[in-house]
Amino acid sequence: MSCVFCSVAAGEAPAVRVFEDGDYLAFLDIRPFTRGHTLVIPKQHSVDLTDTPAETLAGMLAVGQRIARAARASGLHADGTNLVINDGRAAFQSVFHIHLHVVPRRSGDKLSFAKGVLVRRDPDRERTGAMLRAALADTDAAQSD
Repeated sequence: MSCVFCSVAAGEAPAVRVFEDGDYLAFLDIRPFTRGHTLVIPKQHSVDLTDTPAETLAGMLAVGQRIARAARASGLHADGTNLVINDGRAAFQSVFHIHLHVVPRRSGDKLSFAKGVLVRRDPDRERTGAMLRAALADTDAAQSD
């Protein structure tokens, strides 16, 4: 298999499994940001947000929520959680099988996901909103055809 996450799901590549059912697998990240950093994947391969059915994304989020609850109730003593999907190379996606990062957080852990990010102001928010509304209408119409 060329997709490492498909290999993990098939049991052909090693992983510390946290949760598994017929549709989803959750396993510890090999390069964790924090202790308990878990990845949730659908067993059915899809690449990114544009390639993944909405119901699959909802299922991933439901699994992520369960893991976040477990991180709070466990010896990890999480106080919060970051849920992150990196969508595409420009957004730092490095494995092109959709996955949700579930990153347990503790107050004062000093982890910064957006370190060095510049805050920018949109010079024409109304125009940006109109562009997105038009594109949404077009994509919704194309999906209903």
